[in-house]
Amino acid sequence: MSDPGSTPVFDVIIIGAGISGIDTAYRVQTELPSASYAVLEARAAVGGTWDLFRYPGIRSDSDLYTFGFPWRPWTRRKVIASGEAIRDYIRESAAAAGIEPHIRCGHRVVAADWAAEQQAWRLRVDAGGPKEEVLWACFVVLGTGYYDYAQALPSTVPGIERFAGQVVHPQFWPEGLDYAGKKVVVIGSGATAVTLLPVLAEKAERVTMLQRSPGYIVSVPSVDRSAQWLGRFLPAWLTYSLIRLKYLVMPTLFFKFCRSFPNAARKVMRKGTVELLPKHVPHDPNFEPKYNPWEQRLCVSPDGDFFKSLHSGKSDVVTGVIETVTETGIRMESGRSLDADIIITATGLKLQVGGGAHISVDGERVEMTDKFIWHNLMLQDVPNLATIVGYTNASWTLGADSAALHICRLLKYMQANKITSAVPRMKDPSSVKAVPLLNLNSTYVERGKGALPKAGDRAPWKPRSTYLRDMWDVRFGNLSNGLQFSRVSG
Repeated sequence: MSDPGSTPVFDVIIIGAGISGIDTAYRVQTELPSASYAVLEARAAVGGTWDLFRYPGIRSDSDLYTFGFPWRPWTRRKVIASGEAIRDYIRESAAAAGIEPHIRCGHRVVAADWAAEQQAWRLRVDAGGPKEEVLWACFVVLGTGYYDYAQALPSTVPGIERFAGQVVHPQFWPEGLDYAGKKVVVIGSGATAVTLLPVLAEKAERVTMLQRSPGYIVSVPSVDRSAQWLGRFLPAWLTYSLIRLKYLVMPTLFFKFCRSFPNAARKVMRKGTVELLPKHVPHDPNFEPKYNPWEQRLCVSPDGDFFKSLHSGKSDVVTGVIETVTETGIRMESGRSLDADIIITATGLKLQVGGGAHISVDGERVEMTDKFIWHNLMLQDVPNLATIVGYTNASWTLGADSAALHICRLLKYMQANKITSAVPRMKDPSSVKAVPLLNLNSTYVERGKGALPKAGDRAPWKPRSTYLRDMWDVRFGNLSNGLQFSRVSG
């Protein structure tokens, strides 16, 4: 094990310059103004998810009042915003907050090893040069999201190799893909498929969303009229605060309603969908999911664009099982054939924590899937390492920001008490029952469970609850419960 020597040791290194990384950087520099920090980003630009995904129509599926940073209010008109607008917002926020000089793009963390003797992390970084760089940090934050940027979730589509047309995954959308006048089949029923259908239909000859089983699709206004009305009478800061509170409370209440009264929720969802569907598109089986609302994430349709596209006659939805892909399209088990020039496999993400970096403690590899996660933040038995986990039933940023504030509170406590390391420890692992970290049963979540840490059925190992409850815990919760602190003099 090498020693830092003359190499500077950062107080905090944040991996990832997307929503989570930029928000954490802001919290570190404001809550701990004397702390040195760096943000390492593997890609060539800031933006994370919103820099990676470039498929037509890419947008948020959460409102920007809660998806945006609480320290830099979203002021644009659209509540559901385009990927380009979000990417610009992240970059503008980083510049306005003075975070940009701390960001090192093109720096991919290959490995991170905790050195107990030095009480610091040694990071091996691929910065594009002939040799890897080595950086040291007292505390590391993984702000890399929850999926693999380099690989998409493998989709098993029988006969796909025989297709003579073009096969595209939305995660790696080819620049300049010409779909004008083409027949396009989008395989999937999630947010990406629901986003793509109306946008592609504007230019394509026909677009078919092919799903094995349907999901819930909710039409929401892209512009909040109440915000516009309040803005006439109230200061901008108060209007923003009130509308943000609205988006904090109302979706949480609806989620609770869906989970507590699933049959009633199904009826509400069905009624809303039937009212928006054209007469030639049947509700069953195309819009009758097998699961209850919010057992999987709801798909958002801004201003009902998905349903309007179905009314246009240029798009449709087919529900069934693929028998095989042919050279010219797809043959269903029902006997129906779908002609296609382009097939898009919008079948989900491959889950991953830490951006694929090799994590170890004194040379011993850490298997994240074997570890419980303390307060949705730190891995069991791993010192001074936090991973940002947002919400699946609300805006990701809400969870990311509560995690960043929790980290800062912990770092302040360690600084005040001259603590050099904090390690989550479980006294009796047999007393804690493992539960899923993400409270959804989407296909990609179910298939990716083996790539995620575990949550437990009791505090401080329980998964995320609600934003307000989590923020109470961040501000006033017991920091020492489940943590082992060490003081090692330098």
